[in-house]
Amino acid sequence: MEKKKRRFSFRLAVQLAFTAISNGYAAGFLNGKIYQGPLKQICLPGLNCYSCPGALGSCPIGALQAVISSRNFSVSYYVLGFLMAVGALGGRVVCGFLCPFGLFQDLLHRIPLPKGWKKRSLPGERAAGYLRYGILLIFVILLPMLAVNIIGQGDPWFCKYICPSGTLMGGVPLVMLGQGFRDAAGSLFGWKMLILLSFVVFSIVYYRPFCRFLCPLGAIYGLANPVSLYRYRMIQERCTRCGKCKLVCPLGIDPMKTPNSPQCIRCGACVRACPHKALLPTVRLKKNAPACGGSCDGCKGCSSR
Repeated sequence: MEKKKRRFSFRLAVQLAFTAISNGYAAGFLNGKIYQGPLKQICLPGLNCYSCPGALGSCPIGALQAVISSRNFSVSYYVLGFLMAVGALGGRVVCGFLCPFGLFQDLLHRIPLPKGWKKRSLPGERAAGYLRYGILLIFVILLPMLAVNIIGQGDPWFCKYICPSGTLMGGVPLVMLGQGFRDAAGSLFGWKMLILLSFVVFSIVYYRPFCRFLCPLGAIYGLANPVSLYRYRMIQERCTRCGKCKLVCPLGIDPMKTPNSPQCIRCGACVRACPHKALLPTVRLKKNAPACGGSCDGCKGCSSR
């Protein structure tokens, strides 16, 4: 039990540390101004809002929209290459360890509620999970590209009208810190606050609703889960079908069937729960490398025997 708690604390420590470091521009919080230094040209892997006063880097979704909506550029090879590289390395491990808004939802879900109030699944959840692909296609790509003004300039539709992470990390601090921002805050800010507050309440009852249904960044990384270098492997010879991995998964995934589901954020709960070490994280650099990395005791048919 102590070992499991220690590993869980490690993930939380990584989340807290990365959020603090990537939003570590203290002067921004003191003077209510956004950091504009050279680091801002670098994309961060998670949903880290450009407009956060402490943000030292850029959100890849925001950067992608900025290029697509621009009248001077049409494709950002840097952002696309960045997303492909991060996805190829670890898939949605970014969501589990390096996303500030993911951390925010995790902390909200820790708030205790009366027994039976917490929900692990909802009716129609599987179908609703495809919404994030619609958000990616329509609000991140098509609308910024096609809905342009008279000079050919579009809007970052997802960031401007939907993203609760931007409201939390950028909108709220700026409105609190600057009178000019408070005077400019209008109905659009009220709409964004309504979205944010809805996810705050929803996250207390239900684990990571934004990640499950609306996050376009998670949609991109999720597509890479089955083929990323870092992924989970089920060693069938060890699995007894006890179901403990499915029972502990906060996202309701059955790792026995889909250990690398596009919904999986690589939190590691299933790996820790398996009493037979049948589910293991692995880095596959070679096609014929053993699933356990050669660390097992010689399973039948395993190439590491």
